Amino acid sequence: MLLGEHRQAINSKGQLVIPEKVLTELDGDLVVTRGFERNLLLFREREWRELAEKLLTEPISNHEVRDLRRRLFSAAEVLLADANGRVTLPASLRDFAGINGEVILAGMFDYLELWSVEQWLPLKESVEANSDGGRWDKIGV
Repeated sequence: MLLGEHRQAINSKGQLVIPEKVLTELDGDLVVTRGFERNLLLFREREWRELAEKLLTEPISNHEVRDLRRRLFSAAEVLLADANGRVTLPASLRDFAGINGEVILAGMFDYLELWSVEQWLPLKESVEANSDGGRWDKIGV
């Protein structure tokens, strides 16, 4: 399970040290791509393949499917952690998400969202200010 919020530094080479607790859960090759709200999505390879397989069952004649495939696949990169738990985030993805200096790794159970601190803090505040009662009802909780 990928849980919690982790604030990490990124060095001048774009390297991010993934906390040991998180790295243990990731276990293996990783895939990073553009997210939906100017963030990045970081998947374990198996979850990435499951997502890809779902998208590949959808007809390419559907414009929304093509756009989603463009968003996710054209920017995707495989990341390999070194012995120190470091991965290098591509400059194009860091630029897309406005990530420089520090990043927030937010656990989403089966993937991570990577956010610039400046974008994460107001989003987090907004989420925490909402009781989400209606959302809980929609999923039967």
